[in-house]
Amino acid sequence: MSQTPPYSPDSPPRMTLCVGAVVRCGNAVLFVRQTYGEGLTGVWTLPWGFVQGALPDGAPDPPHLAALRETLEEGGVRASVDGLLGVQNHASRSGEPRVYLLFLCQHVAGEPAPDGAETDRAAYFSLTDLEALDEPVDAFCLWLARRVLRGDYHLIPLEAANPYAPHEAFF
Repeated sequence: MSQTPPYSPDSPPRMTLCVGAVVRCGNAVLFVRQTYGEGLTGVWTLPWGFVQGALPDGAPDPPHLAALRETLEEGGVRASVDGLLGVQNHASRSGEPRVYLLFLCQHVAGEPAPDGAETDRAAYFSLTDLEALDEPVDAFCLWLARRVLRGDYHLIPLEAANPYAPHEAFF
């Protein structure tokens, strides 16, 4: 049974916005092994994290750029965004609502390297590698990586020329 947390009638409900990146390099996808989190210690996941609201210079933290930031921070890889893969509604273990925006990305530069704080390993895995992995892998990340590596996905591309430009959109 799901519980809905009480919200103040003075403000709308809030959801935490999270992002994830499926970074392809040839026929493989980048995974990182987490060092902490709600049941994630020692678990391989796709690079993911929270949209922080603002960058250090005060500029907004657009979700697709947050996904690239998390990829670089957690996996040591520079990537580019091909498009939006999908949206996943979810909740933290304490029931706080979250929404995940998942982006398909391509490797641009760098070798997979953990940050030593949030992650302790980073590597590209093919479908065969993932099936042979004898360490814990997050079920959602594995499901999504399998879909991408099998070509079973729809991509919503970045549309820079939109009525709200220079704000990016995916259509």
